[in-house]
Amino acid sequence: MACADFETRASALDNPKANIISGYAATFHTEAVIAGEFVEKIQPGAFARSLRENDVVFLLHHDHGRVLGRMSNGTLKLAEDAKGLRYELTVDPSTPDGQAITGLVGRRDLKECSFGFGVRAETWVDGTSLPVRTLTEITLYEVSIVTWPAYSNTSAALRSLEAHRASEIVRRKIELDLKARRIRLN
Repeated sequence: MACADFETRASALDNPKANIISGYAATFHTEAVIAGEFVEKIQPGAFARSLRENDVVFLLHHDHGRVLGRMSNGTLKLAEDAKGLRYELTVDPSTPDGQAITGLVGRRDLKECSFGFGVRAETWVDGTSLPVRTLTEITLYEVSIVTWPAYSNTSAALRSLEAHRASEIVRRKIELDLKARRIRLN
């Protein structure tokens, strides 16, 4: 991968207390001014192909030597929904970086999230003061916990594995109930 093709975008983390970090790494239609040169926003569906084809990793500060999780082993879950790119990272507390990120997020020294990507497709239009770039298809390489975000309205929260498992059980029960009633899920 050429460095020129690699970009990062960022977001905010909240309420750290446990070993699952989840939230939105990107939100659709949100404008971010990039280097004072242009406005950027992301179109719904921009991540879809990449989520099907790539083994995305979760990193500490975009450092490829500090992998906190990855899609292929299930420690990172990513999905697009109506709001944006949602993620869920299961942090391993037995690793030094897992311990560090739990402490740093817990103290709120680190409270933002970012993502690294390449552009597959985009559109440009003249804005009122700056050109507007809309990302229509993105190759997502990684999501990271960082110090400063470019996109400031994304979110993240830290929660316990037990709370996650309880919410999954409730979700499954609801799905089974709806299926029994022949109510279709979208």
